[in-house]
Amino acid sequence: MIETIHLYHTNDLHSHFENWPKIVRFLQDRKKLHELDNEEMLLVDIGDHADRFHPITEATKGKANVSLLNQLHYNAVTIGNNEGITFAHEDLNELYREAEFSVIISNFYTEHGERPEWVIPYEIKTLKNGYRVAFLGVTVFYEKFYELLGWKVKDPFESLLEVIQEIKGQADMIVLLSHLGITDDERIADDFPDIDIIIGGHTHHVLQKGKKINSTLVAGAGKYGQYIGYISIGIDTSNKQLLEKKAELFSTIELHAICKETALFLNHLYDESEQILSEEIGVLDQELSVDWFNDSPFPHLLVTAIREWCDGEVAMVNSGILLESLQKGPVTRKNIHHICPHPINPCKVYLKGDVLKEVILQSRDEKMEQLQLKGLGFRGKVMGRMVFDGIIVKTELLSDGKKHVTEILIKNQTIDPDRLYAVATIDMFTLGPLYPEISHAEKKIFYMPELLRDVLAWKLGKYQIKS
Repeated sequence: MIETIHLYHTNDLHSHFENWPKIVRFLQDRKKLHELDNEEMLLVDIGDHADRFHPITEATKGKANVSLLNQLHYNAVTIGNNEGITFAHEDLNELYREAEFSVIISNFYTEHGERPEWVIPYEIKTLKNGYRVAFLGVTVFYEKFYELLGWKVKDPFESLLEVIQEIKGQADMIVLLSHLGITDDERIADDFPDIDIIIGGHTHHVLQKGKKINSTLVAGAGKYGQYIGYISIGIDTSNKQLLEKKAELFSTIELHAICKETALFLNHLYDESEQILSEEIGVLDQELSVDWFNDSPFPHLLVTAIREWCDGEVAMVNSGILLESLQKGPVTRKNIHHICPHPINPCKVYLKGDVLKEVILQSRDEKMEQLQLKGLGFRGKVMGRMVFDGIIVKTELLSDGKKHVTEILIKNQTIDPDRLYAVATIDMFTLGPLYPEISHAEKKIFYMPELLRDVLAWKLGKYQIKS
């Protein structure tokens, strides 16, 4: 007998709840339809559902996200880096306590090499017709960051090799929930032919009809709830043979019906988060203004705070990290979160003077200041001018109408090309192609779990800005 399994998936919502009521209504309607046809429906999430940029996630430490997943009766999830390395150890350890679904990550451990009690390495689900589906899960290999938070992650490829050996002969089909990114998903499809379906996230790839690699189907549904992923799986129940698998994406832009109960629940959560984040941090006697392209006081306060927090000789941060000015009067956690929503940590890197000089020159390039950055934890609009603490950058307006750097001073002395400087900055600069000199630095110290807004709150609570 030929039957169809209906597998739906979401990934990288990043707490963009604006699409969630549509997603809920669509999946509720689909569930009713499949139940009427007596067909099996499965629902999974591939991580980065929770993102602390949103006040609901920030205030509830992600537990509101888990409630939303519970309400839709997800079968299984894996975690992304936004769950794994932006929450403090104790907050992640508590995040899934009330989960009514399985959290599957085979490459995630405590610092003692044991699996947390809320994690399983795989799950074999036996459907009503006796067909056995094995769900595997892996998350991105950010080894250093996890260690700083008291966790361990293992190489996902090694982990998959072990798990597949363990479940051999126990399942009729293997589905991998992979928060690794499309490049690794494609490699897994080549290296692990036993895996039938790979549902991916992390790199926000959109695969409208999936991608066939050998006999494996690779799927991905973008980001922010723009798509709902669907895979139709045809099986022959008489011999438990997998006949076909087809991927499809449903665009939420084209969906108009919403779940009103979910919309009301989100409004309720937002009101609750407003109350939680209303805690007062301090009081300003004057406005702290920010100008992304000219000198302004707020970025200078932030860069000073970063240097002090990281105990650096000098410090640097881009003005665009602050989204708005901070108004005169009481300052609350909500204000700080609104102005600095990024899941970005302070860090300290050690750079030789000649390398630091290159970074400073690059940072003052107009293209870099105007760069509209997406990703690397940045939730702003534009990079903005780099501001410094302990570094004086002298410029001169030349005949081309542009300001050019003429001299760089550290502690009133010309930068020493051979000296190693301890530079306090942000982890965003260590992660990607923005500043290769920083990302390639041999010695880096990351300060976790505190985010930039925690450093800012610490600074504002310590000093009052007086007129």
